[in-house]
Amino acid sequence: MTAEPRTAVETHCPYCALQCGMSLRGTEVAPRRFPTNGGGLCQKGWTSGALLDSPARLTSPLIRVDGELRPANWAEALDLIAARLVALQAAHGLDSVAIFGGGGLTNEKAYQLGKFARVALRTSQIDYNGRFCMSSAAAAGNRAFGLDRGMPFPVTDLAEADVVLLVGANPAETMPPFTQHLRGADLIVVDPRRTPTAELASLHLAPSPGTDLALALGILHAVVADGHLDQSYVDGRTSGFADAWRIAAAWWPERVERLTGVSAADQRRVAAKLASARNAYVLTARGTEQHASGAAMVSGWINLALSLGLPGRKGSGFGCLTGQGNGQGGREHGQKADQLPGYRKIDDPAARAHVAGVWGVTPESLPGPGRSAYELLDALATDNGPKALLVFGSNVVVSAPRSSHIADRLADLDLLVVADLVLSDTAALADVVLPVTQWAEEDGTMTNLEGRVLLRKRAVEPPDGVWTDLEVISALATRLGQPAERFSSDAETVFTELRAASRGGLADYSGISYDRLRSGEALFWPVPEVEHPGTPRMFLDRFAHADGRARFAAVDHTGPAELPDADFPLQATTGRVLQHYQSGAQTRLVAELNDVVPEAFVEVHPDTAERAGLADGDWAVVASRRGETSARVRCVTSMRPDVVFLPFHFAGAQRANLLTNPALDPTSRMPEFKVCAVRLVRSPV
Repeated sequence: MTAEPRTAVETHCPYCALQCGMSLRGTEVAPRRFPTNGGGLCQKGWTSGALLDSPARLTSPLIRVDGELRPANWAEALDLIAARLVALQAAHGLDSVAIFGGGGLTNEKAYQLGKFARVALRTSQIDYNGRFCMSSAAAAGNRAFGLDRGMPFPVTDLAEADVVLLVGANPAETMPPFTQHLRGADLIVVDPRRTPTAELASLHLAPSPGTDLALALGILHAVVADGHLDQSYVDGRTSGFADAWRIAAAWWPERVERLTGVSAADQRRVAAKLASARNAYVLTARGTEQHASGAAMVSGWINLALSLGLPGRKGSGFGCLTGQGNGQGGREHGQKADQLPGYRKIDDPAARAHVAGVWGVTPESLPGPGRSAYELLDALATDNGPKALLVFGSNVVVSAPRSSHIADRLADLDLLVVADLVLSDTAALADVVLPVTQWAEEDGTMTNLEGRVLLRKRAVEPPDGVWTDLEVISALATRLGQPAERFSSDAETVFTELRAASRGGLADYSGISYDRLRSGEALFWPVPEVEHPGTPRMFLDRFAHADGRARFAAVDHTGPAELPDADFPLQATTGRVLQHYQSGAQTRLVAELNDVVPEAFVEVHPDTAERAGLADGDWAVVASRRGETSARVRCVTSMRPDVVFLPFHFAGAQRANLLTNPALDPTSRMPEFKVCAVRLVRSPV
C-alpha cells in the first residue's frame, strides 16, 4: 500500500447496512457525524482499518496444482478460468456455469455480475447470499406494498416514535449506533433470547422459536377484539382485510399463549401500546425472517401494522432492518436468480426488452430465471447442475445451511473460482483464487438500510497485485469474446449504465449521479430524474400497487419445519455477536475483535446444561439431524430451557450451520436458519 494520505477521506463503514459515516487516513479510522450513526461507531467499525494492511491479505492469484494452491500471475489465472468455462459450457450447456454473489458487493459489482452472467456466460444460474438474509422481508414487502425498500423512511424518523415494536432484531449487538434512534421510544422486543436489545425494552416477549406468526396473529386479534382497529385506514388505503381477519379470528391470545409461551396479557398490552401511540413503528429483522415460513411471518407483522394504520403515515410505519452492507442495493440490480436491474422481473417481456436495449443484446438472448441460492448450491456437480462456480463476496462454506453438504458439493465441482481479499474458508477449497480489493481501496456506491444511495470513495491504494472485482469481470468477459467496451472496469462508468438500466423500474436510480453524490446530496431511491430530490419517505399518498392500496395477506401459522423429539429435544437458534460479522472471515483476522470472542459458544439455561451433564465453560457437542458442531457452554439464566443459541461466525468444526435446516420458504426460498431440533451432550475431548 502507498504512503498514508495527508488528509482524511470521508467514507462509510464496510460492515452492516447502517453504513456509518467515518473518515479514513491510511488505516486510521475516525467516526464522523452522519444521520445513521450520529458520530458513533461500534467495535467493528473502529477496527475496520486493520484489514487494510493485514498480513492475511491475498496479493497474488492462486492456482491449485497437485492439490495445493500455488501463486500464479493474473494472465495465467484468467486464461485458465476462461478456457475451462468455455470447455464446460461446450460439453454441458450454458447453465453448467454458475455465479454466486454477495450482499456486501457495491451496486456496480452486483449489477455487473448479473450482466456478466446473462450476457457473457448466458447462464441463468446466478444468485447471492442475500437470499439468506432479506428475501423473506422482500417477498412480504412486495406482496403488501408493491415494492420492497426495507425502511421506506429515514432512520432518523424513529427519534420521534412513541412506541417501537422490534421483532427478531438485536441491534444493540449487530448495529449498536442504531439504538440511539430508539432512545425516546417505548421499546417492545420480540426475541426468544433476552438479548442486550431486549434489556433496553420496557416489554420483552420471548416466544418459542418458529412461532412468531402465531404471536402476530394473536396481537392482531387483540387489536380487533379490543377496539383498536383503524377502520377508516383499512377501508381507504388497504385491501384483503376480511381474508386476513378470518384467520386471525381463530387465534385468540389465550390460544397463542399456549403455543408461544407469551402471555395473553402481554399480547393485549402490545396492541394497546401501539394503538394509543401518536407515532409508532413495527420493525422486523432476521429472527422472524429466516424461516421456512419467513415470508408469511413478515406478512403477519405487516398485517398488524396495517390494522393500526401505520404504513404510509409520516411519523409511523413498517420497516425491515437490512443486515449486510449493501443488502438493499444488492437485491435490486440483477444478481438475484429472477431479477434484472431496477428491481425488474426477468420473466417480464417489457423488462427484458428495456435491459437488453441498454446492454446491446437481443431480449431473446437473455436466459430466464435460475435456481435460488440454496437450490443452486445443492445442485452443484450433480447430473443436471452446474459444473463450475464463480464466487464473489461470499463465504458459503460457513454461511450456507447444512454447510458440510455444501462443502461436499463444492469439492465435487470441475472448477471453483473464488474472488476474495483473504483466503476464506470457501477460497481454501477453490481451484483458482483471485485477490481483490476491499472497501477503502475502490470507488463504488452502496444503498443503506433506509434506501439512501451513498458514494464510498477510494481512500487508499490497494496492495500491488490486487485487482478490483470490476477489473476481474471485465478481463474475463473479454476473454469470453465480449467487446471490451461492454464491460467497463471503471465504477462510475458502470454506475452510469446502471442508471439507464434501472430507469422506469421500481428501484429507479436514473436521476442519481456520482456528481450529485459527491456534492453531498441525500438521495433516497426512487430518483427518476436528475432534478428529482429523491424519495426519503415512501407511500405517503399511495402504495406501489396499481390500485394504490396496501394488501393484507391471508397467512396462517404453520410452525417450524422440524420439531423436537426424544432424540433431539431442544431447539437451536443462531445469530450474531457484537465483535464478529457474518461468516467471520474478516473479523476473525482482527485481533482486537477475535481476542474477545475467539471461539464458538452455546448459550443454554443452567438447568438444561445440568441435565446434559455440562457446566459453564465445558465443551459441548450440539447435534442435529444434519451434523454436529463443537461449542463452549455459556450458562445464561434468562434462556428458555428448551432453546439453545449459537453464533454462526466460526469455521471448521465450530460452524453453527453444520446444524441448520435447508427447508425453504415456498415464496422467498429462504432456508430455515433460525430453528432446528438439536441435542446437547458433553464433548468427548
